[in-house]
Amino acid sequence: QVQLVEAGGGSVQAGAALRLSCTASGRTGLSQHMGWFRQAPGAEREFVAAIGWSGGFTYYGDSVKGRFTISGDRAKNTVYLQMNTLQPEDTAVYYCAAAKYIYSDYATKEEYDYWGQGTQVTVSS
Repeated sequence: QVQLVEAGGGSVQAGAALRLSCTASGRTGLSQHMGWFRQAPGAEREFVAAIGWSGGFTYYGDSVKGRFTISGDRAKNTVYLQMNTLQPEDTAVYYCAAAKYIYSDYATKEEYDYWGQGTQVTVSS
């Protein structure tokens, strides 16, 4: 019922910046909460950041606090992830996710109902 498309990934040197975008289509009323997760090969899917449109709240994983910023344009159904001072440990596939409700924890992937296809971010030292 919701389609999510990410864009903006690429290969950069350590210290560089990238901005990812996620655009929702379909029944966008079901995407009142948006999150970013990332997954490196052989690792668990890790929470990065989330935004709740109605309450105006943003949340960040400990590993990206102070470097990444989530923002968006609700009228355009688009969420952004500004990633500054990228480091090799940020290398992963980044996924956009959406939920109508967050029942308990924005950082729990099971809270989200819809997922994008992912976009690769590679940071070289």
